[in-house]
Amino acid sequence: MSIVSNLPACTGVGFKPVHFRDILAAPQPLGFFEVHAENYMGAGGPPHAQLGALRERYALSVHGVGLSIGSMEPLNRDHLMRLKLLCERYAPESFSEHLAWSSHNDVYLNDLLPLPYTQQTLARVAEHIDEVQTALGREMLLENPSTYIRFSESTIPEVDFLTEVSKRTGCGLLLDINNVFVSAKNHGTQALTYLDSFPFDQVKEIHLGGHDEEVDVIARAGALPTLIEWDNDVPDWPTLRAEAVTAQDILSDASCASAA
Repeated sequence: MSIVSNLPACTGVGFKPVHFRDILAAPQPLGFFEVHAENYMGAGGPPHAQLGALRERYALSVHGVGLSIGSMEPLNRDHLMRLKLLCERYAPESFSEHLAWSSHNDVYLNDLLPLPYTQQTLARVAEHIDEVQTALGREMLLENPSTYIRFSESTIPEVDFLTEVSKRTGCGLLLDINNVFVSAKNHGTQALTYLDSFPFDQVKEIHLGGHDEEVDVIARAGALPTLIEWDNDVPDWPTLRAEAVTAQDILSDASCASAA
C-alpha cells in the first residue's frame, strides 16, 4: 500500500450525470465529488467523458459497492482488476467499500448484506482488505454497514470489529452517520452510544444524510472530508449545492482547496 486517502477536509457530493452541465458552468464551492466504481467499469463512452472532465476540476472519491468484502468466498479477481484500472485511470484521492457481502457463486445480489461478527469473519475481511490494498496500491476506507438483522453467533461488537480490522490492515474507516441511526432503529439500540465508542482517530471520511445529531459528530471528529448524500429524491443542482454549502459552514476552519 503506497497511496493514502487524501480528500480535502471539506464537503463533497455524489456526482449525478443530470447535474453535469450545471457543475461545469461555473466553479463550485465543493471539495470533491463521489462516484460509484461500478458505474465506470466500461471502456469508454459518455460516462467516462463526463468523469474525465469532472476529474480535471475536482478531487474525486471512488466508492465501491460490488467487491463483497465480507464474503467467505474469494474476491472476484476480474472485478478487482477492473477496479484497479479505474483507479489507475483517474487517480482518485480516496477509495472506499462496504463492510458487507453481495455475491455468491458469481451471482451478484442487489443488496449489501450483513455478516456475523466472529473471529473467522474478522480474519476473512482483513484478508480481503489486504488483497484489495495490495492490488490497488492504495489505502481503502471501510464503511460501517446499515443492518436489519443480527446473528446469534456474533461475538464481537460492531465497533470493535471495525476497529480491529483497521488495526490489522491499516485501512481507514468511513463513518456513515445515517447507517448508524438506521441500524440503531432496527435493533433498538442507541446511536449516540455507538458513536461514543467509535474510533474517530481511524476515520478518514464521513457520510451525512438526514440527522440533526450529525453536528455533534463533526464536533467530535474535527474537520474531515464530509459527503452530503442523497440516495433517493435527489434535488436539483441549486438546491443540492445550497445544502452542501450550508454543511460546509460546519467545517469552516477546514482547508477546502481541491486536491485535483
